[in-house]
Amino acid sequence: MTELNFSLHKGQMEVFNDPHRFKIVVAGRRWGKTRLSAISAIIEALKDTNEAGYDLKGKNVYYIAPTFDQAKRNIWEYLKEFGKDIITGVHENSGAITILNKCKIEVKGADRPDTLRGVGLRYVILDEYADMKPQVWETIIRPTLTDVKGKALFIGTPKGKNHFYELYLDALNNPDTYSTFQYKTTDNPTLPQDEVEVARTSLSSDAFRQEFEANFENSGSGVLKEEWIKYDDKEPKNGYYFVTLDPAGFIEQNAAQSSKYKKLDEAAIAIVKVADDGTWWVKDIQSGRWGVRETALRYVKACKDVHAMNSGIERGALMNALMPYIEDTKRRTGVFPNTVALTHGGTKKAERIQWALQGRFEHGKIVLNKGEWNKKFVEQYLDFPNPKAHDDLIDALAYIEQIAVSSYLGESDIQDDYQPLDLISGY
Repeated sequence: MTELNFSLHKGQMEVFNDPHRFKIVVAGRRWGKTRLSAISAIIEALKDTNEAGYDLKGKNVYYIAPTFDQAKRNIWEYLKEFGKDIITGVHENSGAITILNKCKIEVKGADRPDTLRGVGLRYVILDEYADMKPQVWETIIRPTLTDVKGKALFIGTPKGKNHFYELYLDALNNPDTYSTFQYKTTDNPTLPQDEVEVARTSLSSDAFRQEFEANFENSGSGVLKEEWIKYDDKEPKNGYYFVTLDPAGFIEQNAAQSSKYKKLDEAAIAIVKVADDGTWWVKDIQSGRWGVRETALRYVKACKDVHAMNSGIERGALMNALMPYIEDTKRRTGVFPNTVALTHGGTKKAERIQWALQGRFEHGKIVLNKGEWNKKFVEQYLDFPNPKAHDDLIDALAYIEQIAVSSYLGESDIQDDYQPLDLISGY
């Protein structure tokens, strides 16, 4: 008979031994969510009958992450390593493992809901449930557990007070069916504490509470504070320039000042020097309601004036409309900046701006050059994230992260199933 030997720390054992049908685990980064998930999946797959007395033959185990790629990246190697003595088949492309009793453990993505339908399950793990649509559980997965009273493990890090938070509150009010657990990163005794302290001094306070203390705090008002703003008209000696363009609807010059267009968004071009220590020195942020030709000319000229190492434009229809004019301007001026298509990365606009800027401003890693543009920028900065206020200038500045940090300044050494783009933003 094959013996499996797994080690779990105290918190993981508390969850593993808990008898409840549905378990809600709220945990900080690097607490050990993935290890617990893999071991739980293997043990549940080995059972012939469950605690309710049902025959589990033909009922499989699902591990679901927000995307299939994320699911494979998170748990696939863990499953193969922990289950190596009982695995009879590994299907790399589909993400399925078959064990001795013919039960399958399958990794799935919540972004492909059609692949989750029409099956009967004995056990399901929903990892980073806060990043999934609640309908995945309510209308797709929950019914698959009905016929054998299958079990579920919800596990992840908070993302404000969203549906994961609501599920957690509901579980607290239903102790007969649900158990709830909440662990900080520091509750993992195997984790070097100095790594947590590095994060504490580098991340924004909101980011640290959420990511490392598993706090459901709902950030969103006053997230950018006036006392964090720093000015310095002295350009850093070392570093490279980057330029980003957040386009708006194109308005020809003779109509731009009409009161008809006063409430429309403006295009904004952020010109930023990223110093060797990671500080952003914001040389200028140009903004206005421009026609397509003027927007293209301003963008290329900004790249030329500072010899930009890299530049980018928000992806979409406006970028598509701009590119022929930009290419024509490049040929006419003999300037050929590299242009990257900037994206939202699957996050809401306000969240992307907050995670790109909040930590940097709080820790003095963004410095503004003095100029006429300061007044408009500060107004938008202090209004954020008011949905009725303009945010064109801070949006353009937030995009600098995509072309400077992720491409040139390297990645954080704080990694788990989660991998931030850089230490400051924690995103």
